[in-house]
Amino acid sequence: MKTNVQKITFTALMAALLCILSPISIPLPSPMPAITLAIAAVYLSAYLTGPKCSSAAILIYILLGCIGLPVFSKGQAGLSVLAGPTGGYIIGYFFIAICTGFTVQKFEKKIYLHIIGMVIGTLICYTFGTVWLGISMHLSPKAAIAAGVAPFVVFDAIKLIACTAIGYPVRRQLARLLPGSISPAKQGTSRL
Repeated sequence: MKTNVQKITFTALMAALLCILSPISIPLPSPMPAITLAIAAVYLSAYLTGPKCSSAAILIYILLGCIGLPVFSKGQAGLSVLAGPTGGYIIGYFFIAICTGFTVQKFEKKIYLHIIGMVIGTLICYTFGTVWLGISMHLSPKAAIAAGVAPFVVFDAIKLIACTAIGYPVRRQLARLLPGSISPAKQGTSRL
């Protein structure tokens, strides 16, 4: 019971982190998405809580944004944001959460695999989001990549490295201080 309460608490905290960091943005010329800290919040959420809790946190974040709280980039809100040109990237956060959370849980001490999981999740997010951006804005694949991926690669790489540097030690400390709260290890594995 205590573990379930801790997981619910972590999920709520990660949803709050997304809601706080996502609106912080550097605007880019329309229709390009802004450079935000949302993806950093997703990386940290997945790193600290695993794929299930971080996916639940993303779902809460999306629902809050859809009902009108200004939690999306540039302080936007509403279902129109999700259905708009940048909505595919928001849905793509689930892929980052799953890939990152899985590799962190499965390969606790192999940081390079954590990074690979984050990169794979980010590439899937980029693909999903860019396809939707191209469809919704009637852009060619090249134009969609130029608008939806190229401006963000360097910034997202910096966020990925920073979140790995923060997430790895914090996750280990949380597992030590709150045993069983973060993806308890199964017999025969080295998971936290």
